[in-house]
Amino acid sequence: MSLPPVLRDLLTAPGPSGREEIASAVFRKHASAFATLEWDTFGSTVGRVSGTQEGVPSLAVVGHIDEIGLIVTHIDEKGFLRIAPVGGQDPQQLVGQRVRVITKGGDLVPGVIGKKPIHLIEADERSRAAKIKDLTIDIGAADKEDARAVVRIGDVAVIDAEPLELRGGRVASRSMDNRIGSFVAYEAARLVAEAGGAPGEVQAWAVAREETGLHGAKTTAHRVRPGLAIVVDVTFASDHPGVDVNEIGEHPLGSGPVVELGTPLHPWIGDRLIEIAEQEDIPFTVSATGRGTGTDADAINIAADGIPTAVIGVPLRYMHSVVETAQVDDILNAAKLIAAFAQRLDPSVDLRR
Repeated sequence: MSLPPVLRDLLTAPGPSGREEIASAVFRKHASAFATLEWDTFGSTVGRVSGTQEGVPSLAVVGHIDEIGLIVTHIDEKGFLRIAPVGGQDPQQLVGQRVRVITKGGDLVPGVIGKKPIHLIEADERSRAAKIKDLTIDIGAADKEDARAVVRIGDVAVIDAEPLELRGGRVASRSMDNRIGSFVAYEAARLVAEAGGAPGEVQAWAVAREETGLHGAKTTAHRVRPGLAIVVDVTFASDHPGVDVNEIGEHPLGSGPVVELGTPLHPWIGDRLIEIAEQEDIPFTVSATGRGTGTDADAINIAADGIPTAVIGVPLRYMHSVVETAQVDDILNAAKLIAAFAQRLDPSVDLRR
């Protein structure tokens, strides 16, 4: 199965935490076809699809629009850009990569992260892991003045890589974490709109700054206060070398969305998602947590007076890398499951416990 065009547009739009505006604009462009949009000073977007009945709780489907990246901290005399991480960067993933630096005006300046050639590296250095403090972005500048003509301290960068379609309906790309979630929010709301609406309002959220503190989810939940929420994020696939299924459970690519159950999550929503997946013959697996989820759910479930929240994960290989790999069917099935859940909400739903 090929990559959906909207997901491709989201994956190729740069948007590290704090500078999500390009990716957010892509989300709004596509969601405007069926939803009423609002967005805030944080850069978080909410698209609303009106409900068809009174007394049915509104459902927020939440994905974060930001990705990990880099920020320019210094420009040296030779024009090289010194960098620090935005979010959880693995320095080993950065060496030899092409990047795009997002400037104040929104221009994208190409650059590379180079490293001293192996011929010039002493033997005892070769086994040492790279550190971000030792890496630089080379934009081809002649010197500091030349570099500062196009880039400033505080500009951010992302890896420059196009999505790559693999065998078996699988796709590798940067920013799968979590353009997948924002796409599922978009697609679930689109399916509901295409069907003429659901009993309650369905909201597609593309929230900012998850990778650096769940900030967009906190502020949006406080402002919007939906009746309940389903957070969609990537989760660890269990079917590649080095992964211990005894630690994370079995969630191979192609096994469908992962319904998470556990301490911070509302049990009725998780149980209902499982029930509907079985009714609709949608493949799924289940994961469990006794503490936090590591997703926007950790902010939303304790926002306002407490918002009943669930988590759906999409299995992902090689998280926080330039080759994050997922299966398209899993992504689309997550959206189908949430849309079916939305269609079954009714005024009798009582989430008090």
